[in-house]
Amino acid sequence: MTQPLPMLPVAPTRPASTLPCALDYDEQALVATFAMLGHPAYRGRQVFRDLHQRHVASWEGCTNLPRELRAQLAERYRILPGELVGQAISQDGTRKRLVRLADGQDIETVAIPAISPAGAHRLSVCVSTQAGCAMACTFCATGRMGLARGLTPGEIVDQVYGFERDAPSERPTHVVFMGMGEPLHNYAATVAAVRLLSHANGVNLSQRRITVSTSGLVPQIEQLAGEGLEITLAISLHAPDDTLRASLMPINRRYPLAELIAAAAAYAHKTGRRVSYEYVLLRDVNDALHHADRLATILPPKLSHVNLIPYNATDASYRPTPPNAARAFRDRLLGAGVSTTIRASRGRDIAAACGQLKAENRRQGTRSPG
Repeated sequence: MTQPLPMLPVAPTRPASTLPCALDYDEQALVATFAMLGHPAYRGRQVFRDLHQRHVASWEGCTNLPRELRAQLAERYRILPGELVGQAISQDGTRKRLVRLADGQDIETVAIPAISPAGAHRLSVCVSTQAGCAMACTFCATGRMGLARGLTPGEIVDQVYGFERDAPSERPTHVVFMGMGEPLHNYAATVAAVRLLSHANGVNLSQRRITVSTSGLVPQIEQLAGEGLEITLAISLHAPDDTLRASLMPINRRYPLAELIAAAAAYAHKTGRRVSYEYVLLRDVNDALHHADRLATILPPKLSHVNLIPYNATDASYRPTPPNAARAFRDRLLGAGVSTTIRASRGRDIAAACGQLKAENRRQGTRSPG
């Protein structure tokens, strides 16, 4: 991330989609690149702010740069990593965007409005880190697509910027890495995106408002604990024992629960940050009270929180847990001293579960944005 952008020969006929994306690079790399072009360092810092703070969509938007320099940059680098090819807005205000990247891969991202307990407006953006996913979780629409490739840092952060371009008055306040893909399977790009989003000369988002989810890659969790970040780690748990979890999440065969919980507890101890344990409730699969009792026994007593998630049906093999049973599950955990909440279900009317909009576009053909 600290290397200068690659210098390319001027080629006016070169398709813009094949040019390197300037959003992939941090401020230091941009400063170094402008030095190679014979420009002062402050030009690199100006461009970084234009890209990551003002979210310009073209070099013409960098009005503080000389016109000649803007033309020079446009011949060598592109800004937007993809184009909007589909979007939907839920009755509850949830917005979902489908973006086609330069190589034809489609990715999804969702913006979810909410009001905090203190009454403050929140807008959480759920970003994808991969096109597809290799984890093959049985209840996940993305898992059935397989993995095409990991996304670059610019392709990740522009998912956040895209919503602000659409509605400049609605600036995202939180970012969750819970969209398509496994964030820690694309480790370097995920960490780079976190640093870009929290950069003082960019959107300057507090790292405490960033959550990174993982299905359970233990070595990467251990590595993440040493990055010096203040993000929240979310573990996609979904079962309280190895047999059930392995049937839902094949990754458990490689990193069983004992190793995963130990790594998560070590992360919490080292960072002082509470770990969130995500648990999708599947009717007659993992939602019995004895599952809650078992879950309460395996979680660390401190710096742990269980987030119960109503299933957003993507597969006829599973059904959502009825609300009364979900509340009983929650109350059982609370009674055992485990901090627990039920996540409000959002965006069901626009297929807001990861992979659903992409799958719908595959069936119907790409539709015009709107």
